[in-house]
Amino acid sequence: MSENRKDMIPETEEDIIVTLYLDDDAEMDCSIITILEVSGKDYIALRPIVDEEHEYFGDVWFYEYFEDENNPDAEPELNCIEDDDIYEAVVDAFDEYLDDQEYDEILPDEDDE
Repeated sequence: MSENRKDMIPETEEDIIVTLYLDDDAEMDCSIITILEVSGKDYIALRPIVDEEHEYFGDVWFYEYFEDENNPDAEPELNCIEDDDIYEAVVDAFDEYLDDQEYDEILPDEDDE
């Protein structure tokens, strides 16, 4: 995934909401936190939403993420991460993402100096 794709997720008050269909036929709305690239593949980090006020579970869910390059209008696909080593690598990448976000928040913008 190019760096530009990650930048397409807006940093606004409104979250992008996706609906997951779980194994027990239940539906779970989630907000997208970010899309990460690990070992040349894309993974998505989601935050499950508990209620209409957008209260969140404390969990973050990770899935392998695919987009159809030939059809930009097609819905992206999510697959479970089956391999424990890959899952750990995705979690590590997400931790780095969080560290970068916190680091960016404490650094002043050049415009503020």
